[in-house]
Amino acid sequence: MILHQLELGPMQNFVYLVGCPQTREAVVVDPGWEPERIQEALEEKDLKLKGILATHYHFDHVNGIEGLLKKSDVPVYVNEHDAFALKKFEPNLKKVHGEDTLQIGTVTIRFLHTPGHTPGSQCFRVEDSLVSGDTLFINYCGRCDLPGGSTEEMFRSLSKLRQLDNEIILYPGHNYADTPTATLGEQKKGNPYFKCESLPLFLKAMGDGWSGNWS
Repeated sequence: MILHQLELGPMQNFVYLVGCPQTREAVVVDPGWEPERIQEALEEKDLKLKGILATHYHFDHVNGIEGLLKKSDVPVYVNEHDAFALKKFEPNLKKVHGEDTLQIGTVTIRFLHTPGHTPGSQCFRVEDSLVSGDTLFINYCGRCDLPGGSTEEMFRSLSKLRQLDNEIILYPGHNYADTPTATLGEQKKGNPYFKCESLPLFLKAMGDGWSGNWS
């Protein structure tokens, strides 16, 4: 598997290229900014764009979709619950559901529906990696006070992700920590939001420690 991380834009967004080393087919995850730089990265790595994946509909994760579509007429995959906000990309828009899969060459991408930040927030499980968008950050989780957000749904989503293996590497949607990646095992121990095992504890953590300064 090819998994390449780019930091782009004023909000420290991570954009990801996920591809197959055999076929050189690839998808772009969350092209929020600078589609020209994303296109350059694809060309530098000799990757052919086969699709665009959105973890959710917020502008800083989808701004660059239009620019990429001008170069490549490819599907845009978004969870069914966030598709309403991306109607301008029809007929390229492809609505997906939790546990759907996408095959890119020899690489299988599994869609995990993780609402809480938005109703259609989703993560992407690719082999031993998890691209988490704004659901789970290193040492934080996504905010829940924007339209469509839900603290209770976020707790349930994080509880689902907590069932994944400790060795899985987390690739978040923003560069908000001292390191760009971490293992889920490290987050289970050190992330005060991710390690909450009951809703009352999670609500207390969100109320006591969350400042609203991250996306």
